[in-house]
Amino acid sequence: MTTSTKTREELITQRNALKERLDKIKKDFSKGLDADSEERAVQLENADVLNEIARTTEQSLIQVEEEITRLAKEA
Repeated sequence: MTTSTKTREELITQRNALKERLDKIKKDFSKGLDADSEERAVQLENADVLNEIARTTEQSLIQVEEEITRLAKEA
């Protein structure tokens, strides 16, 4: 196995993990807010954190996909 192949496989694994993380965040948001006002307040506080995690995950995903594309062009 060449270094490029190993790196590409690692990047693909990382890409899949990032996509899975984004899917879980989207699924969490799609559930909507709880009927209980206390739980809803906690969910709203957590929404800002989840939005930031989603944003940084999307940025990382773009970088990983660009690197995979670059390696494919070099091959």
